[in-house]
Amino acid sequence: MAASSAAKQALGALDKESFVTLLGKLIGESKFVQNNPPELIPEEDRIVRHVLDTLLPYSTSTGGGPLVINHVTYKPNRGNLIVEYPGTEPNKILSFVGMHMDVVTANPSDWDFDPFSLSIDGDKLRGRGTTDCLGHVALVAELMKKLGETKPQLKSSVVAVFIASEENSSIPGVGVDALVKDGLLDKLKQGPLFWIDTADKQPCIGTGGMIPWKLHVTGKLFHSGLPHKAINPFELAMEAVKEIQLRFYKDFPPHPKEQVYGFATPSTMKPTQWSYPGGGINQIPAECTVSGDVRLTPFYSVLDVLKKLQEYVEDINENIEKLDTRGPVSKYVLPDENLRGRYAFVD
Repeated sequence: MAASSAAKQALGALDKESFVTLLGKLIGESKFVQNNPPELIPEEDRIVRHVLDTLLPYSTSTGGGPLVINHVTYKPNRGNLIVEYPGTEPNKILSFVGMHMDVVTANPSDWDFDPFSLSIDGDKLRGRGTTDCLGHVALVAELMKKLGETKPQLKSSVVAVFIASEENSSIPGVGVDALVKDGLLDKLKQGPLFWIDTADKQPCIGTGGMIPWKLHVTGKLFHSGLPHKAINPFELAMEAVKEIQLRFYKDFPPHPKEQVYGFATPSTMKPTQWSYPGGGINQIPAECTVSGDVRLTPFYSVLDVLKKLQEYVEDINENIEKLDTRGPVSKYVLPDENLRGRYAFVD
């Protein structure tokens, strides 16, 4: 306890002016770290540069301090940053992981203020990323800076892992998944690890995991004036997603522990994006793709969900005639042509 108190005394309170200054720089980059490929591919190194400006003066690479900094990049302009303050005992470690340097999209016309610059309203800090998650990036960067400045004697090493590509995983091998694959986070298993990320303003001790999914639907292209000769993939997709959702909520209903731990919502499965190859308004397309996510509370198994989703699709494909149709000529099977609509989860 004495060592802990001494560390707290050495670190002191958060330097609010320094924190707000850094956060302002990060929010100023938020327009360029929106993550929604292929239209918006973030450049997390814009954030990395500001964090490095803060920490390099206290690093071994400049000779200015004890911080060991590793800038790890798998894709151009999309870096991760691992920062370590070494402790005195080799096998003791404490880590903060998950401070991600990308943000979800923001349409300025939907905001009452500029989302891509930091503004202050009373005690509120406003801008895209203040809570998810550039605020956490700034906060933990300030913590590591303070460690580098004050150099307290700690038994445990303190590691901060600032990651790329958290908000969208459609481009793999960029962020924490690649770091884990390369073994760069293996030593964090030796001690407590805190995942620092929340999309709300209240303290968070647990959150729902995210499973992205993409359902490709195949129908039959034909002129919309002769819909009885087509298999409409839009109609097929809507009915399939409805059926998958009904089965999901039956198999993964609200869990009693969600109320105990204060979860705002139970596990959910829903569509969030829709795409198709294009064509005229008088043409029923041959295919479309529906994408979305599962938000799973930690009281259910991810592997169980993945297995169930695949089972749902296989069963619907086998019994596609049983799906509800839409109108007198809507159909998902064309027996004379030996054609059936079909679904498949794709990467």
